[in-house]
Amino acid sequence: MFIHVVADNPAKLAVVRAALERQHELTSELLDGPSVQRGQCHALVVNVDLRTFENVAALKKKIASLGHMRKRVFILHQTIYLSIAQAYALGATRVLTGPLNQDELLSALADRMGPGAPATAATNNEAGAASVGATAIASMFAAVANGVSIDVEGTKSAGDKITDHIAEKGLSDWLAIVRRHHEGTYQHCLLVTGVAVDFGLSLGLARRDLERLYSAAMFHDLGKATIPLAILDKPGRLDAKERVIMESHPALGYDALKGNENISFEVLDAVRHHHEYLDGSGYPDGLCAENISDVVRILTISDIFSALIEDRRYSRPMSREEAYGILCRMQGKLEKALVASFRPVALNR
Repeated sequence: MFIHVVADNPAKLAVVRAALERQHELTSELLDGPSVQRGQCHALVVNVDLRTFENVAALKKKIASLGHMRKRVFILHQTIYLSIAQAYALGATRVLTGPLNQDELLSALADRMGPGAPATAATNNEAGAASVGATAIASMFAAVANGVSIDVEGTKSAGDKITDHIAEKGLSDWLAIVRRHHEGTYQHCLLVTGVAVDFGLSLGLARRDLERLYSAAMFHDLGKATIPLAILDKPGRLDAKERVIMESHPALGYDALKGNENISFEVLDAVRHHHEYLDGSGYPDGLCAENISDVVRILTISDIFSALIEDRRYSRPMSREEAYGILCRMQGKLEKALVASFRPVALNR
């Protein structure tokens, strides 16, 4: 595989080259240096500090000049949510955090589409909706963390592409693509969006209602942009103080979006209340059944199911059958008729 490496200082460049040069053919350049002549590269490795505006601006120009590469691996030495969001907004297909681990880097660059399977136009197109969705979600997170305006129309456009993809290819195809190409930070939002869209399609929702649903799904966890990663990624149970912080994310997402005239009341309501339960035991407002909208009820089921089947650092993904069984046992919290209607989505579609 031909790989191009970009770093913001010679030491970082040398470390990446040493990790890769025995297994791959390389070209490399410094972020602030002249462009180098390169052949047809299959992957890009970026080892740049994304905490400065100057580096981000320079990297945007550098990436634009490189053309399409199906793999873009970013190495971040600081586990900062804003930097991770910025990496995905720049087109990362994988983000590695902490000290450089050679085995992890080689694994990230390895072809995961099957033994000897070349990158083809078909496989690139199939991952396209997921890539557009991940970039839109990452851009939203970066905007919230930076205190700048959110590109609402860009996010809705990405949701439209996801809807078209699932309508044509089905949910199983979407789950496989997201797990293969977008493990990590934005996998959950992409999974929830896909599951919610397929649920909406199975219920026969009109296109306008589907748009509200996929918008709510893409925006639903936006408040996590300001939650510390140590809490978001903590293995095991959160303590009381950490849980209070974690449970603030629906209200934080609502506050970040409420001043935007392009976001409907229904979507705002879903962002704030996607952790509410019919029995009043949810948060942040402890709503009961009569105050919980249909969009929220659909989104909550999709959110729980997606969290159970996703691959997390600290827990194995459940099978779709196991995850659906848990939904069925949440009696009194979720609408029984909707859980029953969700069965084909969970198990068959």
